[in-house]
Amino acid sequence: MKTLIHNATIINEGRIFVGSVIINGDIIEDVVEGETFHFPLSTFHLQEADGLLLLPGVIDTHVHFRDGGLSENPAGTFYSESRAARAGGVTSVVDMPNTQPQTVSLEALEAKEAMAARNSAVNYGFMLGATNDNIDTLLAIEPTRYAAIKLFLGSSTGNMLVNNPEQLDRLFRDARKLIVAHCEEERVVQANLANAKREYQGTPGETAALHPKIRNTEACFLSTYHAIERARRYGTRFHVAHISTATELSLLSNFDLDKKHITAEVTPNHLWFDDRDYAELGNLIKCNPAIKSNDDRLALWAALEDGLIDTIATDHAPHPLEAKQRPYFDAPSGIPSIQHSLQMMLEVAVGSGEWIVDSTRGQMLPTTHYPLPTIVQKMCHNPALLFGIEGRGFIRQGYKADLVLVRPGVEETVTRESLRYRCGWSPLVGQTFHTRIEHVWVNGDDGDASGAEALRFCR
Repeated sequence: MKTLIHNATIINEGRIFVGSVIINGDIIEDVVEGETFHFPLSTFHLQEADGLLLLPGVIDTHVHFRDGGLSENPAGTFYSESRAARAGGVTSVVDMPNTQPQTVSLEALEAKEAMAARNSAVNYGFMLGATNDNIDTLLAIEPTRYAAIKLFLGSSTGNMLVNNPEQLDRLFRDARKLIVAHCEEERVVQANLANAKREYQGTPGETAALHPKIRNTEACFLSTYHAIERARRYGTRFHVAHISTATELSLLSNFDLDKKHITAEVTPNHLWFDDRDYAELGNLIKCNPAIKSNDDRLALWAALEDGLIDTIATDHAPHPLEAKQRPYFDAPSGIPSIQHSLQMMLEVAVGSGEWIVDSTRGQMLPTTHYPLPTIVQKMCHNPALLFGIEGRGFIRQGYKADLVLVRPGVEETVTRESLRYRCGWSPLVGQTFHTRIEHVWVNGDDGDASGAEALRFCR
C-alpha cells in the first residue's frame, strides 16, 4: 500500500507550502500542493501531518562513526551511530577514512561498504583518505565509487597528515574528485602546543580554554589560504571542512553553488558554542578545529545566509566519556552530535516562536526565525548537489523517499537516557529544544533501522 503524508508544511527548494506527499515503495511518487486532496484517503497508509514540518532527510557528509572493522572497542559503531543519526532526522551519511584500518585503498573501501551494508540504519557512503604515499592509488580508483577525497592538512584523530608539497601538487592537479580538507597549519599548532605545555601542564591552568589558543585563528587561516591558493592554481574542486573563524570567510565567495569550485562547510557545534562555554563544558566541546569566539560564531551564522558557507555537517566524533574526562592535554578531540544536529539548527529557525534567549550567555542567538529554507538548503539540497549524490536531498517526484517529519512548538529536553550514541554522552544533555523529530523515512521505510542503501555518486 502506498503511504500518504497528508497536509504537511513542506520546506523544499526555497519554498514553504502546505501539501501532501505520496510514497510508493522507496520512491516519492507525487507531491501535491494545497490542502485539497482528490484521492480517497482510505486507499493509503495515512500519516496525518497537519501542523507538522516535512523536510528532505538530512544528508550529513562529515561523520566519524569510528567503525573500520578492526577496532576492538570503538567509541562508536555503524550500528549505534547510524541509529542515532536516524533518530535525529539524518537519512544519509558520508563517513571519514581515519578508522582502523584507514580507508586509503579500494580494498579498504569495499570492506567498509560490506560492513555498513550489514549494520547501517541510514544510507551510507565513504570518503577515501589521502596520505603521503597513496596518491597513485587514489587517482586510479573510479571516481563514482566514493564521495570525495579527504585530506588532513592538520593532524587529527588517526594521524593521516599530508605534508609533502610534491604529493599535494600532484593530488590537486590530477584529482578527478572533490577534495575535502581539514585545514589547520600543523607548524603553528605544534609550536602553540609546546608553549602551552611548558606553561600549563599539570597546573590549574591546564583546561580546555587553551584549545582555541593552541588551534588558533592563525593556524586555520594559513592552512585554508594555502589550500585554496593551490586549488585555484590547478582549478581543483575543493571543500573546506568545518570552517571555524570569521577570518577564513574572506577567502570564500557567495556565487551560486553550481558556479563555485571552492566551497565550505560549518558544523552545528561551531554555530552553537563559543569560547565562553569551555568554563562549563570543558573537554566535552574540545574538537578540531577549536570552537572559537562569539564573534566568530556570529560571523559563521551570517555567512550561512549570505552564501559564503555552502553545507552544514556535524563532524560527529564520539569518544568514551572517561577519555574526555582526562586532563586537557590528554583528552581526545571530538563531539558526538548527529542525533541533535537538525534540532540545533531548527531551534534558531523555529524555537518557541519568540526570541530565543540562551540562558547560559544571557543573550539572544543570532536571529529570530532564521530562514527554514536556508537550513534545508545547507543540510539537504547542497550536500546532494556538491557531492553528486543521485536522487536524494530534495522532495521531488521520482526521488528516493528520504523524509523527516518535525513537530514544532513542543519541548524536548536532551537526557543521557535519550541518547543513542555508543559513548552515552553529549554536551547538550540538559538542553531543551522546541521541536521534536516525529517520523523518519529512509527509502520509504519508516521502521527504526531498515531500508538503508549505499549512496550513488554521479560526479
